[in-house]
Amino acid sequence: MANIKLAVIYYSSTGTNYTLAKWAEAGAKEAGAEVKVLKAPELAPQAAIDSNPAWKAHVEEAKDVPEVTLDDLEWADAIIFSTPTRFGNMPSQMKQFLDTTGGLWANGKLANKIVSGMSSASNAHGGQEATILSLYTTMYHWGAIVVTPGYTDPVQFASGGNPYGVSVTVDQEGNMQEDVQEAAKYQAKRTVQVAEAFKKGNL
Repeated sequence: MANIKLAVIYYSSTGTNYTLAKWAEAGAKEAGAEVKVLKAPELAPQAAIDSNPAWKAHVEEAKDVPEVTLDDLEWADAIIFSTPTRFGNMPSQMKQFLDTTGGLWANGKLANKIVSGMSSASNAHGGQEATILSLYTTMYHWGAIVVTPGYTDPVQFASGGNPYGVSVTVDQEGNMQEDVQEAAKYQAKRTVQVAEAFKKGNL
């Protein structure tokens, strides 16, 4: 078995995508990967965070999670991104980090990374698919290899059926409306398995 190093990179204001990232971590570890869970740096002013009790609580919950660096991208064989949607796109916190990767890209350090994405929104048609696809646009420029769950396992249908990546609807109280835990773990396992096959030269 190839030793796959996986970075699970997330941004979360109130904790949903942190939960998705932890589920992905669990699935990847079950598949034998070495995993780092990392967060995109927060850009919002403290006043905005303090005005939302759930946001403030999550910042405290995740205070010990390391912030992602460019070194983490270079370290990883595979990367899973988990991000909420903002008007059908990724939030500025994730985009700002991705916008710093030009040096790695220019030196070919991001080519052939195995990547996958997950997302969330506050309603069933709130832009999750568009958000994941916008994330993948950056990956195409990197020359990365995008791995989606597609419909390669029935768990996809039980969790909403998004072929681009796990996505979840969250109500106003922060409760997930779909059971996506097993789908998130499956997506992570599939990402690790493809990375292993690529590293062994079987792709």
